[in-house]
Amino acid sequence: MPQDFDPGRDYARARDRDASVDLDDRFEVPDKVYLDGNSLGPLSIDAEEALEHVIDEWRTLGIRGWTDADPPWFHYGEHIGERLAPIIGTDAGEVVAANSTTVNIHTLIGTFLDRCAQEGRGQAVLVNDLDFPTDHYAIRGQLRTRGLDPDDYLIVVESDDGRTIDQASIATALETHDDIGIVFMPAVFYRSGQLFDLAKITDLAHAHDAYAGFDLAHSIGVVPHSLSDIGVDFAVWCTYKYLNAGPGAIGGLYVNRDYHGDPPGLPGWWGHDKETQFEMNLTFTPADSAGAWQIGTVPVLSAAPLLGVLDLVDSVGIDAIRAHSVALTDYLIALVDERLPDCEVGSPRAPDRRGGHVAIEHPEAYRVSEALTAEGVVVDFRPPNVVRLCPSPYFIGFEEIWTAVDILEKIIDDRAYDRFEPRGGGVT
Repeated sequence: MPQDFDPGRDYARARDRDASVDLDDRFEVPDKVYLDGNSLGPLSIDAEEALEHVIDEWRTLGIRGWTDADPPWFHYGEHIGERLAPIIGTDAGEVVAANSTTVNIHTLIGTFLDRCAQEGRGQAVLVNDLDFPTDHYAIRGQLRTRGLDPDDYLIVVESDDGRTIDQASIATALETHDDIGIVFMPAVFYRSGQLFDLAKITDLAHAHDAYAGFDLAHSIGVVPHSLSDIGVDFAVWCTYKYLNAGPGAIGGLYVNRDYHGDPPGLPGWWGHDKETQFEMNLTFTPADSAGAWQIGTVPVLSAAPLLGVLDLVDSVGIDAIRAHSVALTDYLIALVDERLPDCEVGSPRAPDRRGGHVAIEHPEAYRVSEALTAEGVVVDFRPPNVVRLCPSPYFIGFEEIWTAVDILEKIIDDRAYDRFEPRGGGVT
């Protein structure tokens, strides 16, 4: 709990006046309180301007945009990679904006499974039972293509509480199974918001002759990383959550420079060496950088908004964004404890173990989330009982958190959620 915490609105307003990050005037937020930025960030003026810039280049340059645009579209993924590198603590050539998260998992898991086979390492992949499902779908697919039964080669660390994974369980799995070649974990759990210690997991993996890879979807843009310094082998992420790059925006990947020149698991012409790409050779020559893991032509229109958002990140600094995020989630947890006795915080309380959102647990979580949305407070539901509230440090302030909790308290006290139907299908 913040040392000077007060549950009143005036306290929240005072915290907003003293906030070190103030970017909310750069965003077009569509609702009263938008607490779903960990699923899709809203449009910023900067993202819109960057997209309009590319559209104007398309209008005036046509195909010459590949060479004459600013930056040239031919090197667009690499250019964005250079901008992303400081946020995740890597060298520029180790990062590229490319593909989507799931595609990047396919190509990188495939790449490192091939390395495992060539080097005589184990070929099992260590994951956990709280992962976002697409991670398992992709890994199972890559195992099957290599004739490996996923039921035997996908090793799953189980959660003790349904919320978090004890990192000691990862160590136990590595000690128990001598055929693990890759450890693949999220940096932040999508449901509970647990933040992993990437350095410790990387050291554990390497100590057991395994590669360490991470899914940064729920950390990039809100948690700074030092991937190169701690020796992470590879990572993937999306950019439409905390980086606010728009629906379906381009994904990103990191490959440690030790593996540059390796053949990608899913080679494609955009990952070819740029100097000879248009010689149209039928033999693939990978770029000597993370750019080799690009597959198809860079989708410039779905990448451009990210450049605008990265201007915002640079203007404040990722460390300041993280500090503000911690202050916001600390405040949210304190308010829940104070005002919502029927709810339980399902996220780690220690800031160094928590990402950028807070999981609020309630038996009627789905209908509660529907009631909140009807009141202009946009959240999302994750089964079985979690309402996720994300006070994105880019555009959410303390008073908006206060307003959301105030509305949530009334919904629960009045059982206003009773007028909503139980969960059906569709997007949540």
